Amino acid sequence: MQQQLIDRIAQRVGIPPEKAQMAADTVVGYLKEHLPGPIASQLDNAVSGQESTEGGGIAGSAKNIGGMFGGKQ
Repeated sequence: MQQQLIDRIAQRVGIPPEKAQMAADTVVGYLKEHLPGPIASQLDNAVSGQESTEGGGIAGSAKNIGGMFGGKQ
């Protein structure tokens, strides 16, 4: 997934892949610092290409985030 993110940034912004990787790493790092631990861990797993069965993976995390803000769980 990380390579897909880097490729998409490079293509949409028109920058070299090396700079796109720096941008992606910066955004992912920021999110990991500011999201609750379990969600940050899920993000880390998703970006590294690993799947977690705990909490339903990214879909489960998204559902939990919605619940934190008054959405449906």
